[in-house]
Amino acid sequence: MTLSASFSPQPFGRIVTAMVTPFDSSGAVDFQLAARLARHLVEQGSDGLLVCGTTGESPTLSWDEQLKLLEAVREAVGPETQVLAGTGSNSTSEAVKATREAAAVGADGALVVVPYYNKPPQEGLEGHFRAIAEAAPTLPLMLYNIPGRTGCHIESETVARLMDCPNIVSFKAASGTTEEVTALRLACGSRLAIYSGDDGLTLPMLSVGAVGVVSVASHVAGPQIRAMLNAYFEGEVGAALAQHEQLIPVFKALFATTNPIPVKAALEINGWSVGAPRPPLSSLPEAMKTNLSIALSALRQT
Repeated sequence: MTLSASFSPQPFGRIVTAMVTPFDSSGAVDFQLAARLARHLVEQGSDGLLVCGTTGESPTLSWDEQLKLLEAVREAVGPETQVLAGTGSNSTSEAVKATREAAAVGADGALVVVPYYNKPPQEGLEGHFRAIAEAAPTLPLMLYNIPGRTGCHIESETVARLMDCPNIVSFKAASGTTEEVTALRLACGSRLAIYSGDDGLTLPMLSVGAVGVVSVASHVAGPQIRAMLNAYFEGEVGAALAQHEQLIPVFKALFATTNPIPVKAALEINGWSVGAPRPPLSSLPEAMKTNLSIALSALRQT
């Protein structure tokens, strides 16, 4: 028995990797390495790639760097792979401009985060996302709720009002609770494809209606995450649970401190010299790096 028929469509596939941004020794974006990493992630099971999200250090990338990075990844993986651009901002006009530009250079979708720091009310959030949707009406959008980073939460009722925008098709749920998935499904129905925004909550979120994950861990555990999702949707829930339990040590090590510090270290351990994060982020402390190495080694042996 398969479970796929019971769930929403997956506009961006099951696994979307939120890509890191590689930097060279001078701290400049390494576009060639980004292209190679993008192809590797697809080979490891990613259906889609998100560039210039928080994992990609968007707060310290210029808009010009972000656009060039999107173009490099788009060209590297070809039309078979979905490529999303992180185009969110706490300025509506900036988000509108970035989303239009992403559409113009061939993005398959855009991830638009709840505005951070200025903490708009629900009416402001609705107007913000509606303006972005109307500015790029043919570009599918994924709304992104992560109150731990933004200090602001979009309510499911607000999302429901936005469902009259046909290009708002998906939602990245990163509030840290499965209740968000249920609230969104009750408010919006099955047309809204909900993705887990937390690797460790992927399996629990699948059980209440999520369709996949926007993943950080898939940089280093893509095949294992793919195996977990495949098992779940094929009705082999016990096998999915076993895979989830094997992945938990890696998930914990990858989020022992601020993302993307650990995942960049994990890639270095695995032979990908993606460079240190840009300030104000710092490198992973040695004790955490040791724990991460142990977790990665254990995963390779499963």
